[in-house]
Formats: sequence, structure tokens, C-alpha cells
Amino acid sequence: MNLIYETTIRAAHAGDMEGIRAIRNRAIEQTTALWTETPQSPAEATAWLAAHLARGSAFVAEADREVAGFATYGPWRPLDGYRHTVENSVYVREDRHGLGIGSALMTTVITAAREAGHHVMVAGIEAGNTSSIRLHERFGFEHAGTIREVGTKFGRWLDLTIMRLPLA
Repeated sequence: MNLIYETTIRAAHAGDMEGIRAIRNRAIEQTTALWTETPQSPAEATAWLAAHLARGSAFVAEADREVAGFATYGPWRPLDGYRHTVENSVYVREDRHGLGIGSALMTTVITAAREAGHHVMVAGIEAGNTSSIRLHERFGFEHAGTIREVGTKFGRWLDLTIMRLPLA
């Protein structure tokens, strides 16, 4: 049975926090997409989302009145020399994979970063996450390098692939 959901991409708001947190916590608990093993608390999620809302850099995919995915961009590094470079994140709820939601979110987050005047978007992706790497490649991100064994999770070392997209 194929289920068709109408999906809307829109700016996130504070009321999306629990839906976003559920997606993030699933990624924390079950994948190597986020390199921590500590689930995000409601207070941490609220603060994290508030920072993105303040800069207008958080978006959600809404399907059937639920958060089906989200995308953000934020500062890549805290020093002012990096102020024109942002890092993106795109996550889609597991039961909504393969429906084009990731691509729609990616389009939105790239467009928003361009319109905000940023120069380069960076993606840091666990090197084994080939679906995320392919998604970024489809949007023109180029492979900038892979750093071996810079993180650990689930008792194993992880490699970090860095990808970049010129925005200007």
C-alpha cells in the first residue's frame, strides 16, 4: 500500500520542538549521524531551537500535521573569521524516508543561507552515511576531505567526511 502525504516545508516555530527533538533523539540513540550518546532533554532542545529561530535558520517538513523532518544551518565555527560559513543539518523521520522530503528541506536550507548572504555551506557527515553523502552531492556539494577516526560512538571509531557548497 502506498501512502501519499502532502508535505509542506515551512519555517520552524517553537511548537515544533517536540517533533524535532524526537527525530534528533532517534538519530542519537540509533545512528551515527549525531556523535553523542546522550539524548537531548526538553530544555536543551528548546535552547537549541531558540538559537536557530533567532537567526531564521530552522525549517520543518510538515506532513499530516506532524513534523516529518527538519533542516537547519548555523555557524560552522565560533570565531568571527568563519562568520560567512555555515554548517547544515537535514533529518527526516525514519518512516518518511524516500519521499523527497530530504531534498525539499535541502533546497530550502540552501536557499535561505544564500538569501542571508552566507558564502559557503559545510556538511560534516559520518563517512559511512552514503545516503547523506549522495544527497549532498546531488545539490552540488563537493568532497573536501575525510578525517579518519576523529569521533567515536557505539564502541567504534568514526570517520568524518567534510563537504562544501559555495553559496555566493
